[in-house]
Amino acid sequence: MKHTQMRYTVLMDRNTNGSYTVTVPSLPGCVSQGDNWDEALKNIEEAIAGYIETLRLLKKPVPVEVEVTLKDPVVA
Repeated sequence: MKHTQMRYTVLMDRNTNGSYTVTVPSLPGCVSQGDNWDEALKNIEEAIAGYIETLRLLKKPVPVEVEVTLKDPVVA
């Protein structure tokens, strides 16, 4: 089976307790979280993989990256 690598922009929001909530604008409803940056990133990678696998099983198109404009971008 042929595997294609895709890249998606993720938005990492730091919560007041120090944990992170992560969303993927190109994949509506694909959300995860983690107690720290690395855990949140690992968890969203798993969520993206599951999201795409489900779309393929349902024979639905896999979205491509969409442009995201940030009001006040912060690079960490």
